[in-house]
Amino acid sequence: MGRNTRKRRTPLATKVVAGAAALAVGGGGLVWANFYASAHEENPRHDRTRSAGAQIATIQCPDVGQNLRNVPKGARAGVDQELAKLDKQITEAYARLASTRRDQAGDAGFVQNAILGPLKSKRTAALDRIGINIRRVGGSAPDGLDRFAECKGMVADQPNGGDGGNGQDGQDGQNNGGQDNGQDQGQNQGDNGNGAAGPFADDFVDINDVQPNSRDLENGLAANGEDGSTGSFTTDCGVNENNLFNSDNLIVAPGVDNGAHHTHDYVGNQDNDAFSSDEDLAGAETSCQNQGDKSTYYWPVLRLQDGTQEFDAGDLGGGAEGNVGKILKAAQAEIKFVGNKRSDVVAMPRFLRIITGDAKAFTNGVANANSSFSCTGFEDRQVTDKYVLCPEGSQVVRTSNFQSCWDGQNIDSANHRDHVAFVQQDGSCPNGFQAIPQLQVRLVYDVPTPTVENGQVRNPYAVDGFPEQLHKPITDHNDFINVMDDDLMNEVVDCINSGEDCQ
Repeated sequence: MGRNTRKRRTPLATKVVAGAAALAVGGGGLVWANFYASAHEENPRHDRTRSAGAQIATIQCPDVGQNLRNVPKGARAGVDQELAKLDKQITEAYARLASTRRDQAGDAGFVQNAILGPLKSKRTAALDRIGINIRRVGGSAPDGLDRFAECKGMVADQPNGGDGGNGQDGQDGQNNGGQDNGQDQGQNQGDNGNGAAGPFADDFVDINDVQPNSRDLENGLAANGEDGSTGSFTTDCGVNENNLFNSDNLIVAPGVDNGAHHTHDYVGNQDNDAFSSDEDLAGAETSCQNQGDKSTYYWPVLRLQDGTQEFDAGDLGGGAEGNVGKILKAAQAEIKFVGNKRSDVVAMPRFLRIITGDAKAFTNGVANANSSFSCTGFEDRQVTDKYVLCPEGSQVVRTSNFQSCWDGQNIDSANHRDHVAFVQQDGSCPNGFQAIPQLQVRLVYDVPTPTVENGQVRNPYAVDGFPEQLHKPITDHNDFINVMDDDLMNEVVDCINSGEDCQ
């Protein structure tokens, strides 16, 4: 499988993360913590390994980007660069956490002194630079930015209950570094190529055990219904036959190589990387059958952790950051725009950016979690915090229903969320927002069903993610930039408002 051609790509050798020398690439990917694989060895290391398993599993930091609401446009490029540095710092700290387990087992203060303390210092400096960027263009930096500097250790139980990423509900690494709280943090898990980076057996559920209509998140409600604007518009953009992959994120980290720290699948626009301008997007080729649709549709790849050495096995964003195994292309990628239950929809502005879901939901909490998993033949059963085990003859389905209310003014916002909103329970938009066509993405995959036995999972599948998110299904997400020409967007709106189903 090939990779796309990248613009101004920095050589890998110049951007190796700090601490990477302590990590080993082999056997299909990054061996984050070899002690997990040796948990049952009958030798003196056994007890020490079990002790290590009780240690914190990952690092929880306040999500600064989601807390920045009033960043002047002139400062956003500089602020986005600093936010990307914060992500890189967490990735590096997690790599050190995962490669020093035996040191942690012998020193209860190791995590705080050697990992979390230095990380706080680096984050403080980056937060200071964010303030400088804002003040440089005449803005007022938020008070108390330094309150976002401190990170904590977190045990890998359930996603943080929803403090918005401020780290108040996570476990404190100072107090839990060597305590046995009765939770199995992976010492009995098999190593599927990336050791402690997951996923684990508890991340999977048999679709037959999911109750119909039980999805309890309000995000991602289907906006269309029997009243209002009932039509639809379907665009066929393929399943990434052109092998367009990279680990950038043009929306969140423009101008930053490897800003996502995981690999994305792209359909639609064929000029997608961190350095693409709106003019680049407008002038690019498209994989969509309707050539008026040059929109960018992208999502984290789904991988089967079967030991396959993919094209990015040694790269940042790929195997060097725990994203290992065979990339699974969707067998179907259904992209549809639908209407609103209460009203007509208005045209989306060109270059409108929307992110749905949260790539950091495991440490941030579920406030922005959205995408869900199901199986063909069982799609009345949707689950956001588990991967699904489908019966023979059934395929895995990933579904994302995007925000479908727009503030009427902005194509983006400082935290990349405030300019759009989900419909309310009655189907209407919040005050001051207008209904726009709702993007619905349904991805269908032929995935060999993993084997789950005795608390272990073999050959699991998982979405790519930030290393410290442990490949949790709750972190699935989807991204969109509207690059339809005006004629096509007007056609989409007319079809939806007139109740027609068009393509």
